[in-house]
Parts: sequence; C-alpha cells; structure tokens
Amino acid sequence: MHARHRRLAIVLTAILGAALPLASHASLPPSVDGQPLPSLAPMLEKVTPAVVNISTKTRVKVRDPFFDDPMLRQFFGLNGGARERVEQSLGSGVIVDAAKGYVLTNNHVVGGADDITITLQDGRNFKGTLIGTDPATDVAVVQIKGTNLQALPLADSDKLRVGDFVVAVGDPFGLGQTVTSGIVSALQRTGLSNTGYQNFIQTDASINPGNSGGALVNLRGELVGINTMILSPSGGNVGIGFAIPTNLSREVMQQLIEHGKVSRGTLGIDTQDITPRIAQVLGLKNNNGVVVTRVGNGSVAEQADVQTGDVITAIDGKPLKNPQELRNAEGLLPVGSSVKLTITRNGTSRDVTLKLTPEKLATLDGARLDARLAGVTFSDLPQNLRNQGVAGISISAVAKGSRAERSGLKAGDVLIGIGNLRITNLATLQRLSGVNPRQLLLVVAGDEGVRYVQVL
Repeated sequence: MHARHRRLAIVLTAILGAALPLASHASLPPSVDGQPLPSLAPMLEKVTPAVVNISTKTRVKVRDPFFDDPMLRQFFGLNGGARERVEQSLGSGVIVDAAKGYVLTNNHVVGGADDITITLQDGRNFKGTLIGTDPATDVAVVQIKGTNLQALPLADSDKLRVGDFVVAVGDPFGLGQTVTSGIVSALQRTGLSNTGYQNFIQTDASINPGNSGGALVNLRGELVGINTMILSPSGGNVGIGFAIPTNLSREVMQQLIEHGKVSRGTLGIDTQDITPRIAQVLGLKNNNGVVVTRVGNGSVAEQADVQTGDVITAIDGKPLKNPQELRNAEGLLPVGSSVKLTITRNGTSRDVTLKLTPEKLATLDGARLDARLAGVTFSDLPQNLRNQGVAGISISAVAKGSRAERSGLKAGDVLIGIGNLRITNLATLQRLSGVNPRQLLLVVAGDEGVRYVQVL
C-alpha cells in the first residue's frame, strides 16, 4: 500500500472507530500495518460499571371537586377526598464513593420521589436512600448499600478547555446503558434554565431524555460533569447538551452528605446587566460589570457602604461579566467565605471585602392568619428563587396531620395567591389576618406546576 494511502486509511479507521456506537458489529480490523486502532473501549471498561440506571416512583394526590364538597361527602358517606396516582420516571446516576455507596445525580431525577431503584450495569438492583437534593443547582445524592461497587474519580473541571474530547454515558429512553462521544463546545454557559446557580459545560456528545444524571468523562475516564439538559426544538438531541461541572457538584454534594441540605450565604445585594441606556445615565464609559439595584437592610453590603447605582467590575480580582457570576459566587462558596468586590462609584474604584452570611428570612405562623392554616409556616422567598424571577411566599413547613397537609399542601410549595388576591410577600399575606374567607382556596406552585389547594 502506498505510504500516503496507508496514512489515510489509519486516519479514516480511527475516525470511524470513535464515531460508531460501541454495540456496532461493523468488522474493522484490529490493526493496520501492525498499528492498533485507537479505541475508547479500555477506558469505558472502567467507567461504565460506575454509571447506573435510576427508576423512581412518585405518588401524586389527585383531587376531584366532587370529593372536595363536604356536603356531597356527607351525603354519599365518602371518607376523604384525595386519591393517588403513581408516576414513574427514568434517569441515570454516577457512583462517586464505592465504600459508602454514594450516587451523584440530578435533583429533577429523584426529587420528590417516594421509591428509588438503582440498577447497576451488571444487573444488580438496590433500593436507593435519598441523602439530599439541591434544586438550585439541580444536584442530588442517593445512597445504596452494596459490595463490589465501582466509583469514578472526580476531575478538576476548571481545567477543561473548549475542544477537549468528552464521552457521555447514561440510559437514554430506557434503552440501556449507552455511550456517545464529542467535544467540549463551550464553558460557563448561564441563563439556560430555572436553576439559580449555573456554570454549564456545553457538549455535542449526544444527550437525550434518560441521560439526566449520567456521566460526562474525559479520555482518562475521570468525571468532569453530570449530564443534565439539552436544547432542542424537537425534544431529541441536536448536538447541544449541558452538564454540571464536577467542581460545582462536588461542593454541593459535600454539604448534602454532611447536612442533608445546602446552606448558602448572601452579600445582601441584587444586581443587573449594564445596558447602553444605564451606562449613559450613570455616565459610564463602557458596560463592563454589573450595577447594584438593591442593598438589603442590615446586610454586610450595607455595612460596607455599598449603594444602589454602584458598579461592580470584578470579584476576587476576576472581571465580572454578568449578575449570574456574582450569584454563583454567593451560592457555591461556603458560608463565612470572604469575597472581594471591586466597586466603581462616580469614576472612583475601590476594593471591598465582604463575608458571606446566612440569609435571614422573615417567617409567619399560618395560625395567625386562619385556624385552617395551623401548622403551616410561611417565609419570604430565598434569594436564589428571587433571582429566577419567582414571586410569592415560600411554604417552609407543613405539620403532619394538619388540615393543610391533608388538603395537599407541601413544604417547598410557593404560595402565589389566595382566591383572587395575588400574594407577592409576607406583607400582602398578613392583610388576610382576621378575614377568614368561607372558602380558603390557595394558588400554589410546586413540582407539579401551578395548582389549586382548597383547605377545608
């Protein structure tokens, strides 16, 4: 074979070997002129046993107006008005600690599930115990008890570069474990979903429904991301998929394992992008940085004399491009961490060091509003939800056996209305004190979308 043709043959077979699915039976020679063909198979033999299938069952209460009417229930002798349906879903996960059986996945895969089943590549099934979830980053941790588990090492995702080769492993459409390959298409993608803290890896490795929670690995077989979502007009893969970097998920996972939840600090400020119009009004030469739009009373920012209209141009010495980068710092750094902000006011810059402090949210006992709401605790929305544009009141606790619990109200719901009254904060909620409407109809938003809850 001519030398030029021989080199071309080696290149073509290498490309085809990487592009064909692992299950392909196409007959390619193991070597060309004594040179072995490149293959991902040796690396994947170590990776795939650590990637699991996750199936969940969630019991959802279904209400019927016929059963909600107390007179009809009494007339027909009916007990209770709630019925249930069982919803099932599939996803993926990654074992990251073989000794303790910790599985890293997405919140939207296991959040709110009543039963979690983990299936390994070798066919073994385990009942999963939910350790904790963090909707703000879409990260969750599940634990299984088993022997001979295999875990993936976590890479430093900050070292990823656009153009690096990556491989996605998961269980799309419930077909079984599937491997796809591609490159890192972009880094630090934001503004893509309703999660509060975003720093996505974009990849063209095929990601489809069911891949959520699965592994994105580098060619060394190290975990660099947790596959989480796609952008697609059809719902299928079009080469634009996103993964949560391991450096982000690692921090969240550690807090979930240690505390069962993520405790976040706040600087006490809200910001927005600098538009040409805002730059003109503030007399700025450019639109670099973000402008402060709110400073919380008693916050560390207020104590440091940060004011509305100030421009924050850098955080810890790095140029600040958008409000999401500042929100990420607040949401991903441990409480008590110090953050250095470079602030410009009237053409003069200065550095201010602020310490992230726990967010203090005002609360209200539902019994003070109406006896039917006894056992319900309302609170202002945390900043991560406000950052997503959510308006309303957080239902932070619902007592077991209370009227509200029996009616279908759940902790984590967001109250957005009572009857025809729009609820935007605790102040509007307190206006109901002593009103006691005959029918207490709440409008709430939660995992099931917006729904009505009639508290009887």
